[in-house]
Amino acid sequence: MKPDVDIMVVEDDATVLAVVTDYLRGRGYRVTGLGDGRAARELLRTARPDVLILDRMLPGVSGDDLCRQVRATAPHTSIIMLTALGTVEERIDGLEHGADDYVAKPFVLRELRLRIDAVLRRGLSARATHTPFTLGPFRVDPASRRIWLNNIEMTLTTREYELFVFLLRNPDRTLTRDDILREVWGWTFGQTSTVTVHVRRLREKIEPEPRFPRYLLTEWGQGYRFTVEDAA
Repeated sequence: MKPDVDIMVVEDDATVLAVVTDYLRGRGYRVTGLGDGRAARELLRTARPDVLILDRMLPGVSGDDLCRQVRATAPHTSIIMLTALGTVEERIDGLEHGADDYVAKPFVLRELRLRIDAVLRRGLSARATHTPFTLGPFRVDPASRRIWLNNIEMTLTTREYELFVFLLRNPDRTLTRDDILREVWGWTFGQTSTVTVHVRRLREKIEPEPRFPRYLLTEWGQGYRFTVEDAA
């Protein structure tokens, strides 16, 4: 991995913080480590790390609050949330605050690195210059990573953008959750509930009535299908 990648780690457990930051620095990343949520909040007002590794259960200023702040000010920063919360529902709740990925504690350092590499690869690929294109009411400029709906620019997280572009490039094709997990997240294994959460969040931004979607349809027992024909 190139050493010009900026990673910020926010973790109040001093041992975990030291182990993670030392491990990542030893593999060529440029790492800022913080153990205090308030200090992270101030630094993140101006800092734009490529990846933010964020403990969800921080005292003072929670990881959820920091996640929302970054989503509002640095939408292209990928967020990996560290969580000791065990249930799928609790992890999904963290994703709904804007995280792109999560790693449950206790975790293996190599797994964390693979997750980082995956989000960085997707980000580099997505930033490559491609020809702008239009599908129905949606206009996409891949070079600037911007999407407009009816000429109004949308506000999307990094993962929402990547998911939406994947759907836009595969119209009227039924995609399983495993397909999406592999192509958008870069995972060959993992919780398909992650896809469900992001589909729900994306529908809230693209659908006139998210409960009755016109564009992003559920194909029961199969997966999802994006269309502009049915919407018309």
